[in-house]
Amino acid sequence: MDVLCFGKLISFISCLKRALSSRNSAFVITSLRFVSLTLRQTQNADSRRVVVGNIHAIYNPRKGEVKLGQIRLLLLKAQTLSEKWGNIPIIIAGDFNCTPQSPVYQFMSSSKLDVKFYDKGDLSGQRTCRRGQSGRVKEQLKKPYLLIDRLLDYGWTDEEFRTATGNSSGTIVYHPLKLRSSYASVKGSECTRDSCGEPLATTFHAKILGTVDYLWYTDGLVPTRVLDTLPLDVLTKTHGLPYENLGSDHLALATEFAFTQQMYASENLTG
Repeated sequence: MDVLCFGKLISFISCLKRALSSRNSAFVITSLRFVSLTLRQTQNADSRRVVVGNIHAIYNPRKGEVKLGQIRLLLLKAQTLSEKWGNIPIIIAGDFNCTPQSPVYQFMSSSKLDVKFYDKGDLSGQRTCRRGQSGRVKEQLKKPYLLIDRLLDYGWTDEEFRTATGNSSGTIVYHPLKLRSSYASVKGSECTRDSCGEPLATTFHAKILGTVDYLWYTDGLVPTRVLDTLPLDVLTKTHGLPYENLGSDHLALATEFAFTQQMYASENLTG
């Protein structure tokens, strides 16, 4: 069974450099300023390919429409590259600058989001996620007359709708992938995981103590294990990151993936 070990940010960059110098790895790289996409091929006779995407979404909590647009564009490009190589699996990782309770996270996990129900400044959950607290997402409004009032309050412009959804005539943003979070898929300790299964914190600085980093994957892969993050009581003793041996203000995430038997069967049929 082929196994891929994949880590966010620094690990991703070092992995990319090693693979680029290897004659046995095939890569396709697409640069979109804030994201990168690569095609990774395992180094054996019975090789398997996987698309790997990495993103650092805009931080500004008030620019939720930009954040959604960036993520939407990455996922569309990843799907295109996957289809070009025979619908191979996809791994998406990075700093999404959104909390697990946010509408942006909901968009990633459910493939769509109707943005008209939300204040664009609350899409990421960052503004309501103070240090040591989880962000709370506002409930969707059900009554039409309340919806009209909130639309007036939210003040979305056509340009902002276009940025988020890709067109100015619609309010629903879609992406084509069926994504699962590797950390939410692998059971962890209550000391380090929240109710969604995500780490309690992946970053700690003056503005936030919480989770904004994720590793997502599609069908054809299964996470076999993950690198657990630090418990909050240990993390808070640092009084903020970076700290001594932790050279970043984000904790490292890493997941070991295995290709599923279904993926092997599919490639044998198409090969």
